[in-house]
Amino acid sequence: MNITINDVADEAGVSITTVSRVLNNNYPVKKETRERIEKAIKKLNYTPNAMARSLITKKTSMIGVIVPGITNLFFPTIVEAIGEFTKKSGYSISLCSTGGDYLVEQNLSDALISRQVDGIITIDPSIECLENGYYSKLSDRTPVIVVNGYPNGYKCNFVCYDEEVGCKEAFDYLIGLGHKKIAFIRGAKSYSYDIKEELYKKLLIDNSFSYEKVVRLKLGNSIEVIEQSKEGVKGILTLEERPTAIFACNDLMAVGAIQACQSLGLSVPEDISIIGFDNTIISDITSPRLTSVDQNMKDIGKRAAIELLDLIENDTKIRKKIIVATNLVIKDSCSKAK
Repeated sequence: MNITINDVADEAGVSITTVSRVLNNNYPVKKETRERIEKAIKKLNYTPNAMARSLITKKTSMIGVIVPGITNLFFPTIVEAIGEFTKKSGYSISLCSTGGDYLVEQNLSDALISRQVDGIITIDPSIECLENGYYSKLSDRTPVIVVNGYPNGYKCNFVCYDEEVGCKEAFDYLIGLGHKKIAFIRGAKSYSYDIKEELYKKLLIDNSFSYEKVVRLKLGNSIEVIEQSKEGVKGILTLEERPTAIFACNDLMAVGAIQACQSLGLSVPEDISIIGFDNTIISDITSPRLTSVDQNMKDIGKRAAIELLDLIENDTKIRKKIIVATNLVIKDSCSKAK
């Protein structure tokens, strides 16, 4: 039997309107009347109809979260932090994964809007959806937070991880260990990968390094990227001139690089040094433990949630770019160049 608001009203001996006022907390109700209604709700184990309630409040208390993949633990860690914070304010999240396809990304965003979510957080969105103005236009009518590296020229609210600083710290660390032959592994189209590759190439020029090797993978954020990275890295390790260090754009790629070394009888870090990016839990369970750039994922998620709720509840109009610091976490996968 479904318990309705009518049943609560009958049990408490009040009108449906009075019950509605208590549920929505939008009009004052006498203390003793409120307590009687709350007692009836508890006794009947009544749960308000979310759809009906949204028609009254004009809110669904639902937030859409869009990610390119869920097997790269970078994204679930941020999503978990978003969920933990928004739950305290009475919001639930609807999680969508795009697989890195910008058309799927737009379709999923449109679907979330059609379901009347109160706002959207999109993490590492496609370059296409930024460059074609999709999120800029969406931000004009719906609260939106974009989480990615530090972009310029887009009219959105951003929470950014400072990838430039993190990359520079990682490259400086390798150079300090004497490495001059550094290979670079990246995935398919992504603003994040583009930033890192640009810094890699600048590093080579600034230090007059002649060795340059970029391994481009078809994927970037699915579990399959480990095998792709393994095969791609094996290809450069069997060349006559092989790298002494490898920089991977995320920890999954770094795991593939470690496996490639092991399959060829090379030792990490004695023969090859490897640095990852994100400092997910994977970096602590690899052998050796993976040196990686920590992007403070939980802080990113919490900050994105704070900013989105501010947009939703306070109708904030100011566009912001908030930058969360990164830092290199040194573990066991790097050593001095031979």
